[in-house]
Amino acid sequence: MTVALAASAPGKVILSGEYAVLDGAPAICMAVDRLARVALSPLAGDTFKVTAPGFSDKEACFRLSANGIRDGIQWNDADDAFSVIDSVFRAADVQKIAAQAIDLNTVEFVDAVSGAKMGIGSSAALTVALCSALLNSADAAAIQGIALRAHADLQGGVGSGTDIACSVVGGLIEYRMEGSSVTRLVWPENLSYRLIWTGAAVSTTDKLAKLDAGISKPSRVRLAGASEAIAATWASGDAQAIIGGYADYSEVLHEFSVDHDLGIFDAGHSELWHAARELDLIYKPCGAGGGDVGVVFGIDDPALEEFVGKLTSDQALLDARLVETGVRIESLVTG
Repeated sequence: MTVALAASAPGKVILSGEYAVLDGAPAICMAVDRLARVALSPLAGDTFKVTAPGFSDKEACFRLSANGIRDGIQWNDADDAFSVIDSVFRAADVQKIAAQAIDLNTVEFVDAVSGAKMGIGSSAALTVALCSALLNSADAAAIQGIALRAHADLQGGVGSGTDIACSVVGGLIEYRMEGSSVTRLVWPENLSYRLIWTGAAVSTTDKLAKLDAGISKPSRVRLAGASEAIAATWASGDAQAIIGGYADYSEVLHEFSVDHDLGIFDAGHSELWHAARELDLIYKPCGAGGGDVGVVFGIDDPALEEFVGKLTSDQALLDARLVETGVRIESLVTG
């Protein structure tokens, strides 16, 4: 009899607090219904086999030493697509586990047209799903700490943990790095949105490294203050207050980007920002910016549809929506 265990975790979109969350300010983040999925099924012998649709066309193999993860994973012809295995096994301190076929599926995070990976948290979602599958648990308290350590290891120590927290709990959250604090929020009535894929992928790690290497300007402090202010409007649940708050927030984010040469509004974001203003809408890049995904907010759905109709051939409406469910064990199949 074969038993296969599957776990899934959602991707995310950062709505505010990008960069500023590293300075103690809150980030607002929404989980989206693009899922990373991990399936485990036992194998005979001592060799693990790993596939990673969405990351790699390869199949890789590894073994654990008699002393478990402390002596490292012994890979046979693996590439960076499989490094999440090393990071999660180390963070979980896996010592004894029977050989498994491990499928790491992130195809829902890949643009079907270009094949580019969209910046909606695939590595964090995959890390969370793999932790859940290994622990055979969807309990946030059991998973979040391990997933945070694993993802920090995977990214070389950079990042805030916002994406991990959102993938674990799902829904709309306020996140602070201090204590990895998560507060669940309710999406405001009458606040509509559309997510936009710019058609250009960007490396968050590279952007954070550039920020860390540069000289901090006063706009960095102002961005932290603006992030506190916009988080307060999200907590109020007032859609008009949120939209009004983003007018100021986006201006500060743009100033911060220029001051620190981060190009947050590159790759078409600046044009979309100005186009939204003409329709009395609010647009902003999400996360690292300079590509990947943006969000446009409004009260008037026809205006949002008019905005979407003005997208260039390189841009597209991203078919992803807020999802309240975080990590979960999807199935236990016998056969």
